[in-house]
Amino acid sequence: MLSYVPASYIKSVGQAAHTDRETRVGEKKHIERNKDNMVKSGGRSVPVVVCLASLCLALCAGAALKPDVLLDNTATTLNHSMALVQRMEALLTQGNGSDVVLRVQTVNTDEVKVIQVHSLVLTLQSDVFDELLQTRNSTAMVLKETSDCAAVFEKFVRYLYCGDITVRLNQAIPLHKLATKYHVWDLQQGLTQYMTQHLSSDSPAGHVVAWYQYATQIGDVTLQNSCLQYLSWNLSSVLQSAEWSSVSGELLLSLLQRSDLVLQSELELYEALEAWINQNQPSDETAENALKAIRYAMISPQNLFHLQKKSPLMLKYYESVRDLLFLAFQFHAASPIQLAKYYDVNCSLFTPRNYLSLSWGSPWVINNPTRDDRSFSFQTQLGPSGHDVSKRITWNALFSPRWLPLSVRSSYPEQGSMLLTRTDAGRPRIIVTPATSSPDFAGVSFQKTVIVSARKQGKVVVRHVYNFHQSTEEAGDFLLEADLQRRASEYLIDSSLYLHIIVKPLYHTLIVSKK
Repeated sequence: MLSYVPASYIKSVGQAAHTDRETRVGEKKHIERNKDNMVKSGGRSVPVVVCLASLCLALCAGAALKPDVLLDNTATTLNHSMALVQRMEALLTQGNGSDVVLRVQTVNTDEVKVIQVHSLVLTLQSDVFDELLQTRNSTAMVLKETSDCAAVFEKFVRYLYCGDITVRLNQAIPLHKLATKYHVWDLQQGLTQYMTQHLSSDSPAGHVVAWYQYATQIGDVTLQNSCLQYLSWNLSSVLQSAEWSSVSGELLLSLLQRSDLVLQSELELYEALEAWINQNQPSDETAENALKAIRYAMISPQNLFHLQKKSPLMLKYYESVRDLLFLAFQFHAASPIQLAKYYDVNCSLFTPRNYLSLSWGSPWVINNPTRDDRSFSFQTQLGPSGHDVSKRITWNALFSPRWLPLSVRSSYPEQGSMLLTRTDAGRPRIIVTPATSSPDFAGVSFQKTVIVSARKQGKVVVRHVYNFHQSTEEAGDFLLEADLQRRASEYLIDSSLYLHIIVKPLYHTLIVSKK
């Protein structure tokens, strides 16, 4: 790096040197007595004192110029950082001035990659490399890496020189491993963010499951939860993909316990579980635990009869789930109020997931959502019970891009700038209410769920899921951070808001049975 030093300063230094030769001779003798304090660079020895003195001169000169730069409005910044990056990359590629040879050996193979590097660069970027370089016995340093890490090691080293890197989906994990192993924390954090933002990207065999398993292995809870949420909210598409077969038993059971799964129906989940078990051949314990997590009460009696007689999986493990099937048939045969007298209907068996079938809700596409208020009506069945299958509830949904509560509106003046200012403070709201009431509602409350879809990396995925209860009639945080004014908003698809409203009946235990 070149530092600017004023000519007047150089002149004064020259005059002082000319008039003080004896001092210079003394300094020369002092330097000769301290030959051990030398820094070797490119085959030459440079005194440490000189290096430090040069650095101090540069810093002092910069400090002296700084006020002038601030006061001079004609000053500008010349940014040649890209040229510097290119020179650093050339330094790595050509190996000029290299003082270390990295021999990257792939574990359990004879494959070795040789990379000429510079110890100063590695030391500045990684304290692990700093320690390794201090304890090496020769100019060559052997590093043993797994095959996936060895394949991207040159890319990793280039990042140490240039500070930028191009990442593909299948390279994220090995690069993250290297960044973690060698304590390159900026790269590690950047890769974690990359994985979080590219969960919806297309890949031939899928990648989210692998990322989840890796996050679990290294204890990255944030990445683990992001992957689990993505799989839960987009489960219907995951079940149809090649990635489903790669799900581990632990991840499978974690998914089956969740009520926020977004899929067509519980029957779809059962059929996907049957395919997973046939392909992975898990232990009997894993298969039984997975089958017990299916919510059979959410499957119609007709389909339950079919599974009981025709499903090879059900025939094999029937004894493990017989009691659950019996309880599901009772649920469909009796009224929810009658059932609640004898069973705890608050358990997961009677809790619906986010089913996309029209019996549970309806899609709603809102074109130009910032334009004005919209309303929409749809019907759902009263509940999943066969006893209620013919009963329908009509729901009214209201969407407003800048809705304000009546309690707040009443305090606004009829005219004036204050009205405009406070109206602008409004945010998107959605309200879902039943159009009628019925005695059949006794013992039942309704949880409303609004699913917002978006297009990410060219694929339509669930962007967010909002839940709210009948007593509130609206989701308080609905689209709280969304910018619907922007055409390229990540909450919009072709300038439209894609919603799916789901109404889930939740039963309550009325009488505790005596034991």
